[in-house]
Amino acid sequence: MFAMMKQWLVNLYQDEEGASAIEYALIVAMVALVLVTLMPGMRTAITAVFTNIQNALTGTGTA
Repeated sequence: MFAMMKQWLVNLYQDEEGASAIEYALIVAMVALVLVTLMPGMRTAITAVFTNIQNALTGTGTA
């Protein structure tokens, strides 16, 4: 019985099948963190571009 339990634990320890899923989850978490961190800056830049376009179309911007 002990030998079976020991072999099961050794097999579980050596199993690398779940490692890829964990690595992908960590990569996704890091990308999400970067996007959340950069979003305010991106939002400001995009708003500025559309404001410049609106000003150019309506003629209210400074030349």
